[in-house]
Amino acid sequence: MEPVMLEYAAMDRDLNQYIHAAEEIVRKLKRDPPERVPDLLALVKERYSELQSKNAQADLKKNDRFIQFKEQLREMRRQMGVSQDETTEETFEDVDEDIAVTQSQLNLICPITQVQMTNPVKNKVCGHTYQKDAIENMIQNSQLKKKKTRCPKIGCDHADIKIADLIPDIALKRAIDIQNKQKK
Repeated sequence: MEPVMLEYAAMDRDLNQYIHAAEEIVRKLKRDPPERVPDLLALVKERYSELQSKNAQADLKKNDRFIQFKEQLREMRRQMGVSQDETTEETFEDVDEDIAVTQSQLNLICPITQVQMTNPVKNKVCGHTYQKDAIENMIQNSQLKKKKTRCPKIGCDHADIKIADLIPDIALKRAIDIQNKQKK
């Protein structure tokens, strides 16, 4: 995962430098007389190359998102009881699979029951997760009233949830099981 995050940091840096180069050239041109129209693309490319020539690989490890990723990884290792020295392939695979799940502990709470889920299902359409029996009851009650079921997650505009759209959220179920084992 770390090489992917470093690649992301490099792309983020390149994009920001290109934007910075374009903005810089535009600011300079605003000061020039209107009759002098240079080759804008060439100027931007030249300034972008100057900025890139100052890049160092070590700078990528200072990228905010990379630092956040490393902190999340450390926290996951701490939660799983894995020391920094344990570097078995299996341990890293487990950590990588759990990254998306542990990014937000709020995802363990069902938006319907406001209780930690035990059998989470994910909506294939909007991506939100609910306690299986709670969302199914909600859909069935709406069908009895001949109404559509709106996603109960605040801010979601998906207005027609169907039972067929729900799939088991295996990764979240695994995270819940791990958290419950750690509490014991």
